[in-house]
Amino acid sequence: MPLQIKDIIDLQTLVESEQVEFKLAGGGKDGKGELPKDFWPTYSAMANGRGGWVVLGVKEQAGKFIPVGIVDPEKIKADLFNQLNDRDRVSANVLRSENDVQQVSLQGTDVLAIHIPQAMRKQKPVHLKKSPFGNTYQRLHEGDRVCDDMTVKRMLAEQIHDSRDNEVLSEHYTFQDDIDLDSLKVYRNLLSANNPQHPYLACEPFELFKMVGGWRKDRETGKKGITLAGVLMFGKWDAIIAAAPNYMVDYQERPEAKTELRWVDRVCPDGTWSGNLFDFYRKVYQKLVADLKVPFTLEEGQRRTDTPVHIALREALVNTLVHADFTDRVSILIVKRPDMFGFRNPGLMRLPLEDVIAGGVSDCRNRLLHQMFLLIGLGEKAGSGMPKIFSGWKSANWRTPNFGKDVSCTDAIRAFYG
Repeated sequence: MPLQIKDIIDLQTLVESEQVEFKLAGGGKDGKGELPKDFWPTYSAMANGRGGWVVLGVKEQAGKFIPVGIVDPEKIKADLFNQLNDRDRVSANVLRSENDVQQVSLQGTDVLAIHIPQAMRKQKPVHLKKSPFGNTYQRLHEGDRVCDDMTVKRMLAEQIHDSRDNEVLSEHYTFQDDIDLDSLKVYRNLLSANNPQHPYLACEPFELFKMVGGWRKDRETGKKGITLAGVLMFGKWDAIIAAAPNYMVDYQERPEAKTELRWVDRVCPDGTWSGNLFDFYRKVYQKLVADLKVPFTLEEGQRRTDTPVHIALREALVNTLVHADFTDRVSILIVKRPDMFGFRNPGLMRLPLEDVIAGGVSDCRNRLLHQMFLLIGLGEKAGSGMPKIFSGWKSANWRTPNFGKDVSCTDAIRAFYG
């Protein structure tokens, strides 16, 4: 997120937010100023979130931000980089270069604008002192909050595991008892429709399940069995919640833009269907596109019923499912309103938001699930999914999708239209 402070007007138009913070930098034993102690919780929080800016040498007065300056900016900069590289102070230096620290003159005083990039997944949790527990922060609105131990553990798991869904479950999970064969049968039909010559179509049900990633052998440990992805995608409800106790998928259609109004249609696990991701996708996609207006266009002599908006909605739904952190207590939530489609999943983005929007890079949290959807023509490789969502909305002249983050530090995309 670029930050331009060229004059006092620029400064006074800014407000503290999730990605902007102002702090004083006075005092110090020599009277030349020092890094404020509360800089470091903000550094940790921004690095663990979407990054941001800390502007030193500014105070708030009557609702406005006033530059009071820093006596010796070079001393502060030197102190900053010394402490960033002190592992007793902080676990990682996420600043890319000295260019991330800008010295700006305002009304005859100098302030420092420090850009804190989002940390890479393998750097998180960015924490203070030696232990991440009790010393890891995340940004909530304009404040810094200590992460609970469960959040820290999830960050540590994200750091270690490139893919979260290839875990081989215990031998107590069996294909006969825990996999919904009707789901797998429909999946085979979609695979055939997408690629009638696919070699997997000749497989018996268990072999098909195995070939798409539902069963595997861990070559390091020798352990063999059903994968977490296999249960999430095709499992029966009791197997799903045994493997992922926090699992919850929820679709709500609401009659008005007011979020407090009760839903008029809902899809969630209620005992009448499997509850697995594959069946959730099939049920919800049909509801998302049920009343989309399709313009009359011909393609090779036949009416085209698949518009860029259909493609965008498919991608958003698949994206929400395959990037979810199923260890989190927050549910997957899909909302349809007269003015909006909303997609929320547990777990923060693994990549900076600007990289996700630009496309071309990908770091999927659940790679087996992603591959299962790809085999039936759903989802995108090479990080092209988000650009397709934006392109679909643009084709309908709808408002640009925006991203939010709720109090659970969970990412959400809100796609407004009309």
